[in-house]
Amino acid sequence: MMSRSYTNLLDLATGNFPVMGRERKRLPRVMTVPGNVYELDDDQANSVSSDNPSSVAQDRLIIVANQLPVKANRRPDGRGWNFSWNEDSLLLQLKEGLPEDMEVLYVGSLRVDVDLEEQDEVSQILLETFKCVPTFLPQDLLEKFYHGFCKKLLWPLFHYMLPFSADHGGRFDRSMWEAYVSANKLFSQKVIEVLNPDDDYVWIHDYHLMVLPTFLRRHFNRLRMGFFLHSPFPSSEIYRTLPVREEILKALLNSDIIGFHTFDYARHFLSCCSRMLGLEYQSKRGYIGLEYYGRTVGIKIMPVGIHMGRIASVMRLADKEKKIGELKRQFEGKTVLLGVDDMDIFKGINLKLLAMEQLLQQHSKWQGKAVLVQIANPARGKGADLDEIQAEIKESCRRINEEFGEPGYEPIVFVDRPVSISERIAYYSIAECVVVTAVRDGMNLTPYEYIVCRQGTDDNESSSDLTGPKKSMLVVSEFIGCSPSLSGAIRVNPWNVEATAEAMNEAISMSQSEQLLRHEKHFRYVSTHDVAYWSRSFLQDMERTCSEHFRRRCWGIGLSFGFRVVALDPNFRKLSMEAIVSAYCRAKSRAILLDYDGTVMPQNSISKAPSQEIILILNTLCRDQKNTVFIVSGRGRDNLSHWFSPCRKLGLAAEHGYFLRWSQDEEWEICGQSSDFGWKEIAEPVMKLYTEATDGSSIETKESALVWQYRDADPGFGSSQAKEMLDHLESVLANEPVAVKSGHFIVEVKPQGVSKGLVAEKIFTKMTENGKQADFLLCIGDDRSDEDMFEIIGSAMSTNILSANTSLFACTVGQKPSKAKYYLDDASEVICMLESLAEASDSGPSTKEET
Repeated sequence: MMSRSYTNLLDLATGNFPVMGRERKRLPRVMTVPGNVYELDDDQANSVSSDNPSSVAQDRLIIVANQLPVKANRRPDGRGWNFSWNEDSLLLQLKEGLPEDMEVLYVGSLRVDVDLEEQDEVSQILLETFKCVPTFLPQDLLEKFYHGFCKKLLWPLFHYMLPFSADHGGRFDRSMWEAYVSANKLFSQKVIEVLNPDDDYVWIHDYHLMVLPTFLRRHFNRLRMGFFLHSPFPSSEIYRTLPVREEILKALLNSDIIGFHTFDYARHFLSCCSRMLGLEYQSKRGYIGLEYYGRTVGIKIMPVGIHMGRIASVMRLADKEKKIGELKRQFEGKTVLLGVDDMDIFKGINLKLLAMEQLLQQHSKWQGKAVLVQIANPARGKGADLDEIQAEIKESCRRINEEFGEPGYEPIVFVDRPVSISERIAYYSIAECVVVTAVRDGMNLTPYEYIVCRQGTDDNESSSDLTGPKKSMLVVSEFIGCSPSLSGAIRVNPWNVEATAEAMNEAISMSQSEQLLRHEKHFRYVSTHDVAYWSRSFLQDMERTCSEHFRRRCWGIGLSFGFRVVALDPNFRKLSMEAIVSAYCRAKSRAILLDYDGTVMPQNSISKAPSQEIILILNTLCRDQKNTVFIVSGRGRDNLSHWFSPCRKLGLAAEHGYFLRWSQDEEWEICGQSSDFGWKEIAEPVMKLYTEATDGSSIETKESALVWQYRDADPGFGSSQAKEMLDHLESVLANEPVAVKSGHFIVEVKPQGVSKGLVAEKIFTKMTENGKQADFLLCIGDDRSDEDMFEIIGSAMSTNILSANTSLFACTVGQKPSKAKYYLDDASEVICMLESLAEASDSGPSTKEET
């Protein structure tokens, strides 16, 4: 059954939605605590989650992936199915790192097509026996979702292949995107069936389910949810070509933590968030986080490892089956180089073959001795590109064997069939070197497995074949995820065939002592950073990131994939018009402090001069004898004086409070500690240097400050230049009475002791000295500099500058973390609120200048 909210989430106008099949009864929700069971319909728009976490239930982990870690085979009689664990599945192996008492549920699809009438029975068996919840995708949906959007668009794009022509790489097809979203929605429904949102963790895996976080977050604002991407994440220049780029980024950001194998992948993701969504990341105490509407989305960088116990058990199996001994006899007297790859256009198999050919040509001593065994696992995808690469590989094998082969010797042994894990382990055990020449690969655990196999086992019951030579050599592409962790490997650019051939020669010619040292270093890393270490580390970081979920006030906003959760302090709430007008009317002495840009004037307004409406409202407020009204801005005093010349009684604080004027009838005061601006002669040449080198940047010269702006520069380069400039200026101005600060797309140098907070304190103090201590205070601002004003308000009460009975309204513009207690959504709401106060004012007679 298609829900009404479905079209809202898709936000698509085509109406070309796949048929979901008949509606079936859902599995019962698995509850771990007593209480009400809410049956969640997709039509239910409200978030379902209690305000307080349960203290009774133990934590449970729901692992969601495209495929379940289960093997399914039809029974010989054709009646029913046989199921067993897939011991090689990462999803099953990661349980090694989880607490022993943590219950684990799996949600995913099966590799086989289950008839509609069998699905309920299969679901029940898998849930009861394996704690697995299967997601059944209709065949037409599966074709467009997996073989279409995932394999023809996302997979090539994430491996840096752009669809320059329809024949090479898949062009964007909106029906495939709809299928991708539909499939993710089906997965979310299965998760919801078994989810206890207060006590469960949800861990989503890989690029097949990148929009699933939005579906789940839409129902459960406080759900503890992580996502791990097992493929590369491309650079922003590649990713930005995706027509649904922002939808996927925003969906991922509905997770609490997002994991990547390498810093490069994480860096590319952060760059995309910066360039396309304007988000900047921060690093605190070693943890990277993205601030997103009050939530901190953690970024986890941790390469996955292998299951040491699984490898050891398979090695013993290979030993029992005598496979290692057979291969040793087959390749006796030969030096074996090994490649183990999926048949895929990105694995660089043909580049490896060409490098082997080059090795035999350039180093004739290896002719008749060196053998490259290339195991090609069956292809997971399909298409013309794959057919072409298969034909090219077979042609290369034929040519090289014809040129260099001789009776009893073939330099290329191409194993083009499914190979069992025990047979693969046997090949690892006899290979002198493993060669990986993938042109792009998310992780690739082949080198890790090879290292462990060459270490061997210390099992006394095993034969000598398993003792292991305890030496290994690796030639690995610099474009695979495991490369940074293998510092003893010989790294190559696989596109450089000659260099790869020389690396292969170096590897098999290296002295045994050097091989032993490199192997020891690698084994120490691989054995301590196994799959258990990886899963334990990810879960711990997910717990840390989600630790304040139930303390924050959360609500969802936005439609379609623009949906996000705003998480704020429980005391932070929207300013009530009724409450502020009521307090305003009761007050006898009022202080009103207003920021200008982004508060009274919208940030995106081209004309920065105040409208006639704003002038009229301010004049009305200023005419009330009970009011002291100030514009507190970072702008220069000339601009402010000109713009607000019709407002004779309006107070102005220019350049963040360096200049202060109580009304037009009074002179400007200087509030700074120093009027010596000799430091400008030092700072300005430095800023000019960076301006010339940074296209889109500029210098704003104020009377008391210098501001370098890079709003129109490349975000990444501008930010890098700003950090460099900040260090440079702090160094050259170390002995000057100035402060160097960075802000939103700016670096500013200004005199010490100048801030909006200090000028606010000065205003409150003078009002008290004049016998007009404020019993009503409204302070509104939108950016970082205004936080100083909000902060000073609390301390003003403790120093008796403000009365303990003062009605305080510190208000920020926009729903974001702030020291203010209240917020308004935008400048238009600020004007509306000020207009309400003006209407409630006791206005005196107007003057000609104020009309």
